Amino acid sequence: MPGPVLARRGFLSATAGLAAALTLAACGGGTETTPTATGSAAPQSWTFTDDRGKQLDQPRRPSRIVAQVGAAAALWDFGVRPIAVFGPHQLKDGTKDPQVGNVDITKVEGLGNVWDEFNVEKYISLQPDLLVSSMYIKGTLWYAPEKSKDTIEQVAPTAGIMLTGRSATQVIGRYEELAKSLGADMRGVPEAKARMEAATKELARFKDLKILMMSGGPDAMWVVNPPEYPDVVHLMDAGLDVVKPSKVDEGGFFQTLSWENADTYDADVILYDTRTQSLKPEEMMKKPTFAKLPAVEAGQLYPWNAEAPYSYQGYAAFLEGLVANLEKASKLP
Repeated sequence: MPGPVLARRGFLSATAGLAAALTLAACGGGTETTPTATGSAAPQSWTFTDDRGKQLDQPRRPSRIVAQVGAAAALWDFGVRPIAVFGPHQLKDGTKDPQVGNVDITKVEGLGNVWDEFNVEKYISLQPDLLVSSMYIKGTLWYAPEKSKDTIEQVAPTAGIMLTGRSATQVIGRYEELAKSLGADMRGVPEAKARMEAATKELARFKDLKILMMSGGPDAMWVVNPPEYPDVVHLMDAGLDVVKPSKVDEGGFFQTLSWENADTYDADVILYDTRTQSLKPEEMMKKPTFAKLPAVEAGQLYPWNAEAPYSYQGYAAFLEGLVANLEKASKLP
């Protein structure tokens, strides 16, 4: 969910110098090339057209892959093993951030853990073959700092997968295509796809519940605008009735409300953003208007994994958890 992050921090427009990048690249420092996901050492040409319409053609299939944590989590579930990640992957206590999914963070390099943090020198030293990231805005790689864009593009090809304006199923399909092109083994994928489909069908049972999806900050709450989020589009396609704000902020991702106006929309169930930058339930409960909402008083406040990995495994787990919570909810007077 990009809205609150973009609104609070924004993208920086400065660009990094390429001279230092090229000097570091010339010095080498990378480790030996890792095998592809299939373990094949035979050279194989590679082509893939990303969602910027950019056709990537390489004489060898990329094996040294760096990925934004969401992209890394998706690729990992398909059998591709990135060598490094950037974006939220480690919590303050040293455990892994839920956004990184099943990625083993002890086996990947970390290039940055927060917004606008990307260790360009370490990236160059890894001698990557490919960088992969999702995109909420076409042409803007999520969590790749604008100030380092030129350097990042110079070091290795980049692939962007679009999220906005698609359903989760479509996004997962694109990551599946990319993973297959990279030689993924697809182990466990058919079983996970069946689980996801089964959980999706279950959602239709809760079509009578009005659901509000939101994220909380110190001074405001953000109500999501469903069409902009693949996971919310998927939930609505499956039959859920999700609140659509009557007015959205510039960019279209959400509506900002003061906590005093937390009661703007009626809802039987509230799903809250569980990411590290969002307020926890106990923090939101300190906001009087929020605490008095019927859904909150009824105990129908449930977690929403706002950036579940775009893989069948990731969505099977997300949807199964959601079904289990909605089974506990009821229509409010």
